[in-house]
Parts: sequence; C-alpha cells; structure tokens
Amino acid sequence: MIFGTLTEIQNLIIVWITVMAGVAMLCFIVSEITRNYSQVDKLWSLIPIAYAWITVAAVPSTRAIIMASLVTIWGLRLSFNFYRKGGYNVIPWKGEEDYRWKVMRENPVLRGRLRFGLFNLLFISFYQNILILLFSAPMLLAALHPEKQLTAIDGAAGILMLGFIITEGIGDNQLFRFHQEKKKGENESNKYRESLKKGFMTEGLWKYVRHPNFASEQAIWISFYFFGVAASGNWFNWTIIGPVLLVLLFIGSSHLTESISSKKYPEYAVYRKDVPKFVPRFFKR
Repeated sequence: MIFGTLTEIQNLIIVWITVMAGVAMLCFIVSEITRNYSQVDKLWSLIPIAYAWITVAAVPSTRAIIMASLVTIWGLRLSFNFYRKGGYNVIPWKGEEDYRWKVMRENPVLRGRLRFGLFNLLFISFYQNILILLFSAPMLLAALHPEKQLTAIDGAAGILMLGFIITEGIGDNQLFRFHQEKKKGENESNKYRESLKKGFMTEGLWKYVRHPNFASEQAIWISFYFFGVAASGNWFNWTIIGPVLLVLLFIGSSHLTESISSKKYPEYAVYRKDVPKFVPRFFKR
C-alpha cells in the first residue's frame, strides 16, 4: 500500500502552520493599524481553499480533489455573499466591518486599546485562524491515506456538504433581499412584509430556525469531517476538534447577535421563544 510519506506529511503540516501564522499576524497588524477588525472575516472563505489545493498539489488523490473542489464551491459562494454585503473593497484592508466587533469594543471588559488589542491578537486573529486550519484538517487525513479507495461514506459526505452549501446559499439570499427591502423603506413586491414590520427576518428558512445560514455553515464542516473518517477508517479521529470548536464559536456568535436583536426589536423575544436556534423542530407540540 502507498501512503503519503512521513516527510511529505510533515512538510505539508509545516506549510499549513506557516500559512496560518503568517495570515494571522498579517490580520492582526492590518486590523490594529486600520481599526477595521474584519480582516479575518475577509479571508475566512479563502484560506480553506488554499489549504485544500496545497494538499492536492503535495499528495494528490481522487478523494483530495473531490474535497478541494467542494471547499472551493463553498468558498467562492461565501466570498460572493461577503462581497455583495460590502465586505470587500478595492483597497484590501477596507470594506464593511462586522457590526459585532463594534459592540465587542464597547464591552467594559474589552474597552481600551490594550485590552481589545490583546483580544484581537489572541482571539480574532490567531484563534480564528487556528480554527480555520482545524476544520480544514480532514484534508490532511486524505493526504495521509491517498491509496484509500472512495467509499459510501465519501459519497454521503459529499452529498450532505453540497446540500448544506445550497441551503446556506438560499438562506443568505433571503437575508440579503430582506435587508435590501429594508433599506428601501418600502416593499413594492410584498416580499417579506411580515419581517419588515417586525424589523427582523422571520420568513423563508427563518420560519424554521433562527439562524439557517449559521446552522448550514456548521453542518457543512461536520459533513466534511466524514471525508476524514472515510480516509482514516476511524469514525472518531482528532480532526473532530475542528467542527466541535466551530459549533462552540457559532453558539457564542449567535448569542451575541440575538442579544443585540433583542434590544432593538421588542418582538424578538417571542420569536426567540417560538423558533429553535439551529435545528428545526420536525414534530411540533
């Protein structure tokens, strides 16, 4: 059997870590100079593509190519969504900053240049980049076992991942159109009329879960984990750290988002009570 050689894997890991550390440091420096703390946000959808194709170039296999192709579809779609919301700019370090970073800067615990600078270094820049590396890590298992034939697990993982990419795209499109209507101040098409009255999205996929795009993003990388299962033959392997930490990140992020919405919109508390956060209720009482 032909395995990815130890030297190849070691070199590949070194490249991954070098890219991660370099990108994290660049994000920290640029965000501190510009005071725009969405530098990691700009690269979130691009760095996994880089990891994926670096891996294919180092240790090619059918599984790795399929994985890299799916990651590329995910990344290009997410990048487009980020672009149309104003996240990218001709000047790379400019663009819309995520409103939640402003809220975090005003938090008494983080207020002040030094304290928020440390938060930026440790969490925004380095932790998030380490997390990106970790949820991309099933690519490394594909590189470690390039001889392993494709299985039904690969097929299921690919179908699920593609399905959740589509679901996330539908959710992002609905939310984008809602915000466009909200900016107009009128609704000629009668679309999202109920949501516009309330001030927040409650229609489309938002009827079933409060964060369908967040839920889909988590499900995409949980599905991706199973490519590593197929490659290694182990249902439980170290790359599960990535999706677990990603789920925890989204739990925290959605809590912050909802606390902001609850203060802005009186009816959000009722919506929060009636609609589940990530997983739809298949059987209602």
